[in-house]
Amino acid sequence: MKVGVLALQGGVVEHIYMIREAAKRLGKEVEVVEVRKPEHLNSLRAIVLPGGESTAMYKLGKRTGLDKRLKEALLEGLPALGTCAGAALLAREIEDKQSGKRYEPLLGVADFKVVRNFFGRQRESFEANLNIKGIGTFRGVFIRAPVMVPLSPAVEVLGEFKGNAVMVKQGNIIATSFHPELTSDTRIHEMLLSEAS
Repeated sequence: MKVGVLALQGGVVEHIYMIREAAKRLGKEVEVVEVRKPEHLNSLRAIVLPGGESTAMYKLGKRTGLDKRLKEALLEGLPALGTCAGAALLAREIEDKQSGKRYEPLLGVADFKVVRNFFGRQRESFEANLNIKGIGTFRGVFIRAPVMVPLSPAVEVLGEFKGNAVMVKQGNIIATSFHPELTSDTRIHEMLLSEAS
């Protein structure tokens, strides 16, 4: 099974490692593809949209037409995990808590709003134990983290921190505010691989 990691910018290497580790734990054969061009999406069974800078990733993807093909693949049901900035790529609405500024949606394939920098800037980064539905306790690493606000009943909240959604699922899409790739816990990546089966 081929699993992609959007490799334009951000936490690419960490996600590749976690996918491989999750596959080992599940006893699955996985080939990880670094996705930089539209043709890299061919034959993928799932994709990770990593943390980083969502606007930079989108602009780089737009140059090659990757943005359009990725959006099509997601709308056709390609399972995806978007972490932090990757969640912002997926969101239908984006705003910044600090400035109040609203942004155009990037891929806009999921019915949630991302509120960027919800917990503050870089210096307010933190870790916290979360209770994730279907997983249990998970250590969340929050770096300039957003929150997700569901805009439709189709969005299921899987995890919250202080009453704010930090992990959601809508159909084939899983999104987190935190960085599971910065832990040694593969269970969220396992969830993605299970969706791809």
